[in-house]
Amino acid sequence: MPIAKVDGVEVEFEPGMNVLQVCEIAGKEIPRFCYHERLSIAGNCRMCLVEVKPGPPKPQASCALPAAENMEIFTDTPMVKKARHGVMEFLLINHPLDCPICDQGGECDLQDQAMGYGRDDSRYAENKRAVEEKFMGPLIKTVMTRCIQCTRCVRFVTEVAGVPEIGLISRGEDVEITTYLDKAVSSNLSGNVVDLCPVGALTHKPWAFNYRPWELKKTETIDVHDGLGSAIRVDARGPAVLRVLPRINEEINEEWLSDKSRYAVDGLSRQRLDRPYVREDGKLRAASWGEALDLVAAKLKATAPDRVGVIAGDLQDAESLKAAKDLFDALGVKSLDCRQDGMALGDGPRASWLFNSTLAGIEEADVVLLVGTNPRLEAPVFNARLRKRWLAGALRVGVIGEQADLTFDYDYLGAGPQTLSGLAKQKNDFVSALKGAKNPAIIVGAGALARADGAAVLKAAAELAKAFGATWNVLHTAAGRVGGLDLGFVPGEGGKTAGELVKKDGADLLFLLGADEIELGASKAFKVYLGTHGDRGAHHADVILPGAAYTEKNGVYVNTEGRVQLGVRAVFPKGEAREDWAILRALSERVGTKLPYDSLDDLRRKLFAEHPTFGRIDHVDGKEAAASLDLGALGKAGDLSDAPFQSGVKDFYMTNPIARASVTMAECAALASGAAKIAAE
Repeated sequence: MPIAKVDGVEVEFEPGMNVLQVCEIAGKEIPRFCYHERLSIAGNCRMCLVEVKPGPPKPQASCALPAAENMEIFTDTPMVKKARHGVMEFLLINHPLDCPICDQGGECDLQDQAMGYGRDDSRYAENKRAVEEKFMGPLIKTVMTRCIQCTRCVRFVTEVAGVPEIGLISRGEDVEITTYLDKAVSSNLSGNVVDLCPVGALTHKPWAFNYRPWELKKTETIDVHDGLGSAIRVDARGPAVLRVLPRINEEINEEWLSDKSRYAVDGLSRQRLDRPYVREDGKLRAASWGEALDLVAAKLKATAPDRVGVIAGDLQDAESLKAAKDLFDALGVKSLDCRQDGMALGDGPRASWLFNSTLAGIEEADVVLLVGTNPRLEAPVFNARLRKRWLAGALRVGVIGEQADLTFDYDYLGAGPQTLSGLAKQKNDFVSALKGAKNPAIIVGAGALARADGAAVLKAAAELAKAFGATWNVLHTAAGRVGGLDLGFVPGEGGKTAGELVKKDGADLLFLLGADEIELGASKAFKVYLGTHGDRGAHHADVILPGAAYTEKNGVYVNTEGRVQLGVRAVFPKGEAREDWAILRALSERVGTKLPYDSLDDLRRKLFAEHPTFGRIDHVDGKEAAASLDLGALGKAGDLSDAPFQSGVKDFYMTNPIARASVTMAECAALASGAAKIAAE
């Protein structure tokens, strides 16, 4: 590898690196505002100036200068210090003194760098310039007078998000960042521009003037709003969660986060169930825990096991699923299902329901076939990975399903199962590319498998993957789905599926474990709802047992690639609500089948002993497990419908009880549907 000297110390570096990266390898901190390692290089701010030999006797922008063999770099000479002080003085000429009222205060790059390179006065006597505010939607608040034109936001929405709606207009002193048509940014990743903004020009509109960062207790945990398990940090003050920010995890979300995962936090404090309720004469009334549990226990004892059904929701942690399975298995109940949407998975080996390429590993694929999935709605952060690979010119994508804007070009092959079953026999450019691919992959979504002919579609997709030697991948949208399938939370012999249980005579007693995404209107069963919000399940319930949200409990979750992750409690449950497993443990005593664990640690020990995959924290099997998967054995032969595939996510902002309780998500949904007017109208 080539070698350069940084302040007299020799450093080896990879060919193609710039001078700033070489300085960082040497342990030197280089100030910057416009440079970001995941964005293209702009060289706008000039804050990263260094002195280089050989080269002209003047400071050089280290972010835009390629490093070379035997180059000498100086980061702290008088010339460099004077140049950086000068750049900082120019940046502060027009920057307003808003620090006391700015939401970025305490987390502002400009504040930090001004401490090192700023003056204690200003030699500029003229009036500061002012810039009109811009409308960027319900998520991004703008104070554009603070903008230093680093263009990070422009590069992010153009390169990563793939929605080029923010840009730089005018020249000289009149230059400003704006949305071209004065409308809301339509990307599902728009909140990331606030993280990237090095000043207070872009801030979080839903959280404006609500907190100071040093007031918040910070908890590192994982997100449950989709199937990726993105790394997040939950910031809380007292009993309230005030914000969610992304953490860096190169294997899953890099450093990005979807808008729903970030801004649905206000839903954690609205429409919450904070005490037990019992329905009398058609109306719910508050009850004590003892009364509610006794009523449920009495109904369970009086109901035959074959007339009892359990449906688990999409946000459930593995501990609550394990406790429910242990309890109802002991009662002889066979009708348990974690697949509210009726997805035709759960009978085969574990690799049959995992994303085996892994989320990071998809960047090694050269041809990808999407079947019944819209990753931009179902997993926006993953969609950004596909776009990154496509931008590099190393990925070709084919789609069977909906025609939608995925932010990258693709070959549209057809709408439904007939295209899928006949693709191997077709002769077109994409099929030729799939045959000649070194690392082909097929990604199947809920839109293909959660149908009446889901088992037949599964078989057709698996046979296609086998014919082309493609890695088998399932993109789940529910955080609790893979954990449920790993536990075997599916109907036993003679048991009924979720769809069968909610029919008119499907069951006499229906236990809903956070199940809110299934239609319950036809069922005549006595319904017990254990959950967090007054959503669909609670509206139909005869007894409500208030549970804990994902920020209020420690829990194990398994993401779509089979990675086991630990969620960490940030705040305590609301009111009289309790952790789900503890409620089930208390219920087990009353029905005479006491569960053999008294603490979360005891429950986890049993979980890890009986299901060893849950004990392998942060481990993924990947392609090795997929290689031994018998694709020919997946699914069942049957008739394929002519109905086109539809994405499993209809409204990105309204996919779970937390999001539906959020005012911010309601505003976003209204804007996305066209119900709300944009500023230009």
